[in-house]
This record gives sequence, C-alpha cells and structure tokens, in this order.
Amino acid sequence: MSVWDLQHELQSGDLLVVNDTRVLRARLEARRASGGAVELLVLEPWQPAAGEAPAASGVEAAPGRWLCLAKPAKRLKPGDVITINADGQSPLPLTVLGSDGETGGRIVQFPPGCADAATLEPLLLRYGAIPLPPYIHEHDASDNERYQTRYAQRPGSVAAPTAGLHLSDELLAAIRAHGVEIATTTLHVGLGTFRPVETEDLSQLQLHSEWVEVSPQLVQAVEACRARGGRVIAVGTTSVRSLEAVAQLHGGAMAPHTGPVNLVIQPGYRFQVVQGLLTNFHLPKSSLLLLVSALIGRQRLLDLYAEAIAREYRFFSYGDAMWIAPAAVLAQARPMR
Repeated sequence: MSVWDLQHELQSGDLLVVNDTRVLRARLEARRASGGAVELLVLEPWQPAAGEAPAASGVEAAPGRWLCLAKPAKRLKPGDVITINADGQSPLPLTVLGSDGETGGRIVQFPPGCADAATLEPLLLRYGAIPLPPYIHEHDASDNERYQTRYAQRPGSVAAPTAGLHLSDELLAAIRAHGVEIATTTLHVGLGTFRPVETEDLSQLQLHSEWVEVSPQLVQAVEACRARGGRVIAVGTTSVRSLEAVAQLHGGAMAPHTGPVNLVIQPGYRFQVVQGLLTNFHLPKSSLLLLVSALIGRQRLLDLYAEAIAREYRFFSYGDAMWIAPAAVLAQARPMR
C-alpha cells in the first residue's frame, strides 16, 4: 500500500482533518559580546506558567518577549546582549531577560512589534532558517518549501506536522473526488510534540502546552460528519491532539476554541472524536508513540514497528507513513458516539 491508496481507504461522507500550521524560520544564529556563537530556536511568546508569579522567572509577559531554546544556554545570563546576523541584513541586537525553569530556555526581548508569530515572521524570514530536525544532515534551500505541507497557512510552528507532507495536491483532489470532506485545524508544533518523555511514571507525565485553534467551521464539519454517519480521520498526531484536547475541555463535545492545550494521550485513553489516523513512524521516547499505542495497543505497535524495521521503511520527518484504519483501533479506545 502507498499513501496514494489513502483515497481508497476513505469513504464518501468521511471527514479528513489536517493541521494547517506553517513552520517558521525559527532557528537564529547569534554572537555574544565575547564573540562566542549562540543558536536560538524561537518557540513561542513568553508567558509565565499558569499560577506562576512573574518573580519565578523575573520576567513579566510583554510584547516582543519570546521563549527560546538556546545552545549553549548556560552561557546566556540575564542582561546579556546577543546579536543576530544574516547576509545582506543589518546586525540586530537582542537582550536576554531571564530563564525558564520548565524548559531550560531563555526569555529574549525582540522588537516590541514582534508580539505574535504573524508579526515576528517577517524578521525571521530575513534572519532565520527552517529548524530542520538534527537527524537531517543534508539540506538546501528546497527544504524551505519541502518541509511545509501543501496547505500550510498559519505561521507558528517550529517543526512540521510531518504526516501532512505525504499529501500532494493531486492526492487531496482525488480524496475530495471520492466524496470526502477536508477540514483544517491549527496546532502550532512546539516542545509538547518533540520533547522526549523523561519520566518512567506516565501518571506524572505532563506536556508543554501548544497553541490550538478549532474554528466554528471545523466544529460544524465534525458535527455534520457524525450526523451523516461518516468517520473523522486525522492526518498526523497534531490533528488528533487538537481535536481531542478541545473535546476534553468541553465535556466530550466539540466547540470553538483558541488557546493553549497540553492533553496527554496514552494507553487507556478513550478517544472522543478521532476514528482513524495517518501518521509517520516516530522517535523512541516520543509522547507520540504513547498516542499511537492508545489507539492500537502496545503489542500491536511493537509488531508494526518491528515489521517496518524488517522492511527497511524510512522513519521520522521525511519517512514513510502508517495508516491506522478505524477497524484497527482498539474497541475500548473508540469514540462512544
């Protein structure tokens, strides 16, 4: 089976939900006053954690303040000025304001007009680079587009929702021609997606929040799909977490929502919305493996990954995909409705 065959796996009346986030050129190269090199990965506008006093980090939220992962972070102290450079651009000084205990990142002051992803993106287009995963060793300018889905519209991610990279314009048109509706959600991919699970006790697992928007149009599409007996199919784990997190926040029902979510989906979870999934093969210790295990069970997951290794399938961002049909989902994990 190839990804092109997805059109034949879907049925007329189904709803295919894709994540329309766009990857920012969020990797910045900078220099400290001493001349030492620093790399920043710009994550999200800085906000103290819920219930946390600004004094915990020493930094209040304000326009232009961004949480960044830094390498080497230990050399960046509050008050340090770093300068980002790019060919043909004037040097741009940025000030380190403080550190974030949860992520180990640094809070950096950008120009005050850079208050959100849309207003920061012009600066990143001038100075930044696409933050390709570290296991992609060879890359060129073509990755600026290759690492975006065909329907990427909403800037804000630091990694691509990679299952969507398989969907060409031709395949999307063929899917629509089979009577399948395609709708978009938005989840800006950040630490909650790619940070490894570091605890053995999954009851203690918490994910870093990521920004989600579920529109009224998507809610209507889900409700209409259910009414006609169709199935809600997600492209990628980010689409799953977007739909499921919002349903959890609203008592199992879909409702428009904009804001951060951090739902942990692991074995034992009963899905509220999603009935099938197209997903890539994920890194070890990834929270995304827990999500897939919740759908199909741990042993089935291990068997499928063993088969993928034996057949030399490609893993990770530019790799092959796994189709989890609704019939393959554990009975106890399927939505009640």
